[in-house]
Amino acid sequence: MSTASDPSQVSWLQQMTALNVLSDEVVAALAAAVVVEPFQENRRLVLEDTPPQALYILRQGRLETYHTSPSGPAEAASLLPGAVIHLQELLLDRPAQQTVITLSDGELWTIPKAEFEALSRQYPQIARVVSQQLADELATVASQLALEQERSNTLRPYLVPKATRGIVGSSRYAVRLRQQIREAANDRRPVLIFGEAGTGKVNAAALIHFMSPNRREPLIRLNCGALQTSGADLFGRTGGKLGLLALLGQGTLVLDHAQDLRPELLTKLQVLMRDGTYSPVSRDGEPSAAQTSEARIIFTAEQVVPGLSDERKLLGHTIKVPPLRVRKEDIEAQVNYYASLFSRAESIARPSISPEALRRLQSYDFPGNLPELQSLVERAIVQSRRETGDATELTEEVFWGTREKKRSFRLNLLNAYPALRNFLRSPWWPDRINYGFTFGFFAVVVALLLFGPQTRDQNLALNFFWAWWWPLILVAFPFVGRLWCSVCPFMIYGEVAQKLSLAIYPRQLKTWPRESAERWGGWFLFGLFTLIFLWEELWHLENVAYLSGCLLLLITAGAVIFSLLFERRFWCRYLCPIGGMNGLFAKLSMVELRAQQGVCSAECTTYQCYKGGPQKGEGLETFGCPVYSHPAQLSENRDCVLCMTCLKACPHRSVELNLRPPGIELWTSHTPTTYEVALLLLLFGGTFLHRLPELLPRLGLSWDLENFWVHAGASMLILLIPTAVTLLAYGLIRLFSRKLKPRSFIELAYGYLPLVLGGSLAHYLRLGLTEAGRLLPVGAATFGYGMGTLPVFVAHPAVVEFLQAVTLLASLLLTVVLTQKIARQPFRLLLPQHFAALALTWGLWQLIVGV
Repeated sequence: MSTASDPSQVSWLQQMTALNVLSDEVVAALAAAVVVEPFQENRRLVLEDTPPQALYILRQGRLETYHTSPSGPAEAASLLPGAVIHLQELLLDRPAQQTVITLSDGELWTIPKAEFEALSRQYPQIARVVSQQLADELATVASQLALEQERSNTLRPYLVPKATRGIVGSSRYAVRLRQQIREAANDRRPVLIFGEAGTGKVNAAALIHFMSPNRREPLIRLNCGALQTSGADLFGRTGGKLGLLALLGQGTLVLDHAQDLRPELLTKLQVLMRDGTYSPVSRDGEPSAAQTSEARIIFTAEQVVPGLSDERKLLGHTIKVPPLRVRKEDIEAQVNYYASLFSRAESIARPSISPEALRRLQSYDFPGNLPELQSLVERAIVQSRRETGDATELTEEVFWGTREKKRSFRLNLLNAYPALRNFLRSPWWPDRINYGFTFGFFAVVVALLLFGPQTRDQNLALNFFWAWWWPLILVAFPFVGRLWCSVCPFMIYGEVAQKLSLAIYPRQLKTWPRESAERWGGWFLFGLFTLIFLWEELWHLENVAYLSGCLLLLITAGAVIFSLLFERRFWCRYLCPIGGMNGLFAKLSMVELRAQQGVCSAECTTYQCYKGGPQKGEGLETFGCPVYSHPAQLSENRDCVLCMTCLKACPHRSVELNLRPPGIELWTSHTPTTYEVALLLLLFGGTFLHRLPELLPRLGLSWDLENFWVHAGASMLILLIPTAVTLLAYGLIRLFSRKLKPRSFIELAYGYLPLVLGGSLAHYLRLGLTEAGRLLPVGAATFGYGMGTLPVFVAHPAVVEFLQAVTLLASLLLTVVLTQKIARQPFRLLLPQHFAALALTWGLWQLIVGV
């Protein structure tokens, strides 16, 4: 330690320290009192809140000062050479305000406390200078306080104080969203967060801000639709009020509903994102000086923002917040979270949620997303407490608002009738029925057709096929849809052949050529059905047993051949003509098999209903859906054969067998196809073809049907009658509806479907009501016993005609209603199609009823 006496010290004090405001005499006196004191690294020189012992001037090295805070971490500051320490404390007789430590080796010039106090008494100028410094600092602090007060008052209406919640759930969507938020919080690049209303976009923006290093800075939220066109509230005005960007500092600006941004504002924001600068709004229209902004920009939007999504190079992060309907796995966690919040606020125990209630929530799509779910949970808790006095468990009944419009008017028969569920899950349906009865019964039927008597009045199998099977299956379509396919003998023999061939010659069956089958399969079965109609008409299949047997064998052969080539029921799904007809008429059914999409997406990871697999929980071991249809993806009845394999395999009780309004899919979830419309019109033409001998005289034609080629040509023309009439009607609709564009022809053509089914049923009612009751005498004649006096049950011709008339009239009415439902257009616009349906009904009436 030594006393400084070098005159250069006076010059250094004047050039390098805050003492340069003092006169040369005072600086020289202070320099004369300086004591040089070296220091070492990592040494504490001063402890806060203790009396200072000297005036310190840092000559060389580095120091650090800090003051501990009970409410947060200490704020440290580094001192460089020239710093003067304890000047104010010594003059005002205050303890040291900060702790001082050394960061490196260096040198201090010190003036002991006693000598400094003596010099300050000798030279009052020192005290005056310090007083002036304090006044300047006070003015600066007052100015800063006023600015901070203005900043606080201006930003307060827009402040987002905290994130309302974290990302709840463990689904892959929740995990990915959390990861994206963490990545965005690690830098300050602009962010675009988009998603549906109610998904928590602003909350995600808040999480990004409060997880970032600038979490202590303000976070404000602005509605883009409410911003001034000029942008003055955001950018400020030249020489006027500061904008929000200037007051925000290093905080975060959330621009909500960015899709509502005006183009001129979007252009300015693009400049801000690219250069970090903006120009305040000029009052006289002249360009104003660019200002620098350190604020972080986060956009939130419900849809793609033109002009922003294209500038992806300006966006550091783009985050899509998934809607609740695709995060069904997270619904249980969300329900528990909202139940906990509400229960804590009401000081009650948190209730649990029953499995049935959870499945119901998971089957709902939540168009309102998270706010809607929170409202449902809170309402359910309140309702449960009112009904039971205690909300220990939330059951299905208290979630009465969770049913979508598209799932309205449905009754799950499996829940309403547990015995039905048990039967459909049992080995009886359909395996024991198929292999214990249908397999053998079909063989007997074919044998009787091939080797028994050849006319319908003497062959039991022929009577059964035409007088029993056809009327019953047509009557069944509106009630049970494609149920026949579950017990169809064609595919039973196909499956048996498939299993035997694999046992004899193990191999990998071919996978389905789905693209080609979807494109051409419908036309293949359309061609087969055309040939069947011609065969039936030209060779009188209704009354020739062996030909009917050959027809059954040919269809069975198709099922067997394709079962040997392809896995599962490729023939049934794409190529079977009977299956095509069944799938078409099944659209009118009042029964549907579906699955709760939410339950499937939330809880299922094995897809055993589709792929098959071992037993899991209450799910039974199966080989998967025979026609490769996932019940959660079904939107119509065409591709479901009601075999109930999915019901047996599902471990989550997701599969439903619903009672619904008949044919509702045709005006809700239906997808029209050209080949189906062609098949529909072919079946419609078949109802006229069945009455060809009666039809030709009514048309004034006297063609010789004994001539094969004339008969064939006439049959082809008659099949085209409904096509010609319906196309003419559609042409008139297009002609008279130029202002309102009508639906396409293939959409409107499905409106004729009830009339097609009704016409076919009206035709076969005669056989069913006049010949089905002759089963006993026909059965006796089949085996050579003669008809004898066995009883017969035959309806009166008047009854038959009455039922045929009622069927046609009801079909016409349903056709008109269905057409209106499908078209959703004014009745007068569709009058040509309604008149076409009336004309076709009148034609069938003349041919079938005959009055």
